[in-house]
Amino acid sequence: MIDGMETEFKNNLKFLRQERGLGQVELANKLGVSKGIISLWENGLREPNLASLVEIALFFKVSLDELVGMEELKR
Repeated sequence: MIDGMETEFKNNLKFLRQERGLGQVELANKLGVSKGIISLWENGLREPNLASLVEIALFFKVSLDELVGMEELKR
C-alpha cells in the first residue's frame, strides 16, 4: 500500500472489529480467513489483497477509501 495507508488500514481494521465487539477469531471466521491473517493485518505485517479488502469493506459497510484511510471513517 501507499505510505501511510498501511497504518490507517491496520488501525481502521482493528477499530471496526473492536467497535462491533468482535474478537480476531470471530472476524476471521466471518471473512473466511485464519485468525493469524487478521493478526498480521492488524499489526501491519501483511497486507490484504484486493478481494479481501473488498470483502472487509462490505462486511463493515464502509467504503474502500474509508477502510484504507483515504477518507475519514464515518462513525
